[in-house]
Amino acid sequence: MLLSVIKKCYQNEHLTEQDYETILNKHRIISHEKSTFLLQQAHFLNCYYILIDGTVHGFVNDSNGTQITINLYTSPEVVIDVNALFQKKKTVENWQCLTNCTLLCISFDDFQELFHNIYGFREWGRTWMSNALFELKERSIEMLTLSATERYEKLLEQKPHIFQTVPLKYIASYLGITDTSLSRIRKDLK
Repeated sequence: MLLSVIKKCYQNEHLTEQDYETILNKHRIISHEKSTFLLQQAHFLNCYYILIDGTVHGFVNDSNGTQITINLYTSPEVVIDVNALFQKKKTVENWQCLTNCTLLCISFDDFQELFHNIYGFREWGRTWMSNALFELKERSIEMLTLSATERYEKLLEQKPHIFQTVPLKYIASYLGITDTSLSRIRKDLK
């Protein structure tokens, strides 16, 4: 099962079966209970995760201390703060398990070893980073150009299962709207 998660997450035409086995051996499986923080603001990050099972709430605190949801991670997504990990900065993000979670964890040093020794892993990393930048740009533009209803419908299409595990206040925050607006949109679409 874990090898299939690795293959799905690190999918790249240049990776061999041996490469996938090597990559898997650099990960360790961990479990966290609901409400556990994987990462808290102002801490350093020395690894990243692949979410196997569960839901993780990624958020920041604004200048008033209000939580702003920046991501709702589901399986098999990579849970990472690229700035904190690669630039060795303290993170501004918080990651909290909204359910019991099972994850694969890989240390920064093990990632670097794979990156420098496996061509296909390097290619996967470049592709992943390009896609992450594209998705960030797309989300930024959509927050400005799509209506709240359109953003809700897109999230419902992309991640329908989060509505079973994520409190509506976090979904509203992720969509950039109030709880009341989200309730109205859901009512209007029924």
